[in-house]
Amino acid sequence: MTTGIWILGDQLYLTQAALQSCQDSSKVAIIFIESYSHIKKRRYHKQKLVLVWSAMRHFAEELRQLGYSVTYKIAEDFQTPLQEWVNVNQITELRVMSPNDKPFLKTIEDLTLACDITLLPNNQFLWSREEFDQWVKNRKRLLMEDFYREGRRRFDILMEANKPIGGKWNLDAHNRKPPKTELNTPEPLWFEPDEITQEVIQQVDSLDIATYGEIKEFRWGVTRSQALSVLKYFIDIRLPEFGPYQDAMVTGEETMWHAMLSPYLNLGLLQPLEIIQAAEQAYHENQFALNSVEGFIRQVLGWREYMHGIYHHVDADYSQQNWFEHHKPLPEFYWTGETKMNCLHQILSQVMDTGYAHHIQRLMVLNNFGLIAGISPQELENWFHTAFIDAYDWVMQTNVIGMGQYADGGLLASKPYAASANYINKMSDYCKSCDYKHSQRIGAKACPFNFLYWDFLNRHRDKLKHQGRMNFILKNLDKISPEDLETIHQQAENIF
Repeated sequence: MTTGIWILGDQLYLTQAALQSCQDSSKVAIIFIESYSHIKKRRYHKQKLVLVWSAMRHFAEELRQLGYSVTYKIAEDFQTPLQEWVNVNQITELRVMSPNDKPFLKTIEDLTLACDITLLPNNQFLWSREEFDQWVKNRKRLLMEDFYREGRRRFDILMEANKPIGGKWNLDAHNRKPPKTELNTPEPLWFEPDEITQEVIQQVDSLDIATYGEIKEFRWGVTRSQALSVLKYFIDIRLPEFGPYQDAMVTGEETMWHAMLSPYLNLGLLQPLEIIQAAEQAYHENQFALNSVEGFIRQVLGWREYMHGIYHHVDADYSQQNWFEHHKPLPEFYWTGETKMNCLHQILSQVMDTGYAHHIQRLMVLNNFGLIAGISPQELENWFHTAFIDAYDWVMQTNVIGMGQYADGGLLASKPYAASANYINKMSDYCKSCDYKHSQRIGAKACPFNFLYWDFLNRHRDKLKHQGRMNFILKNLDKISPEDLETIHQQAENIF
């Protein structure tokens, strides 16, 4: 009898459940598979493919060095190499850690193999799916803030006698400063591709499969050692000043003080608790500003865990929800970056080159435009899943369908994240170099974010008036004449 373990591309760590279930490496066979049919489902960013495949190959080599018998296959599908490997190695049981993404679970369930398949509970997050469902039970509201506070208590993070250190749970009010004229931002920690990564780059560049983005430079880490170096660099160099300008957007600044850890977290190269505890330790030992440390920890302990929990808690039709009934197609400039709106041009060009943009660029520019323009939430979610190097189904459904597009009608967010050009001008320098005028809402030079924003509010007034946090904003609609509202609507329609 031989036990086989299939390690998926986003489960690359030694303590993952399937590996942990087999203590004797001499009696275990392991397989990794790169499937071409799988990547044909979307036009994935080239750098995402390089990251995942190179990280898989490096982890496979690490396991070989530890004495495991490892098979690595590049194939069209999953079924064929799995069946061949099961037969050759006389596998009687195939163990797989349950995938994070629901569609991939269906892929596993549809396999026909000459052995039993055992799905083991996923241990990649701090909260198990069952624990999250238990937290949800009998709650009248599913606020991230409530969940975050429970997480702080449960894992004893930044706590003092069951109360938050500093007396407040959330210091976000200190972390919304607009950018100064000059910001002395630290350089990110990047890496030169080694031989394995160079081979993967050549493979991806030669694919006869539709992809997105560029590999002018591939600078991401692909091993746990490199991921740990990025974590240490963030804690030592970036975390002290992370808080105040984490929402700011600046031309030519790709990463600001952001951690750049999500690609490694989502692959399993880093674990959430070690990241959280590293930040907490730095606060206690180095007296880092509490607003920076708390703001970062909230993103991991709060938002990331919450989004994963919601993804597995909601009904199967969540991905198709469309509360505002938005059906406009995704504009071509999301794929090309070619638009006169400078904010979108800057961010989309950056995404094409790196596969990365920080959370406010994603939420308040890319998502915001889709929301107020009436773009199909499903088309936008597919683009986000395609474009970002840290994107997975569990990440993007909740962040785009729920938070960015409010397509779930408020299950996840307390209000739609819609904003005019005023917000973008306040939090960035993009408007200074734009063909459009951020101060105008009507006319040839009016910023599209302005007339799209007011048209969005006017189109959906009846639905939005029942959202308590929107009533103050809706009162401003009454100050706009019917003639101007009609002009705004025509400009909103004509932009497409």
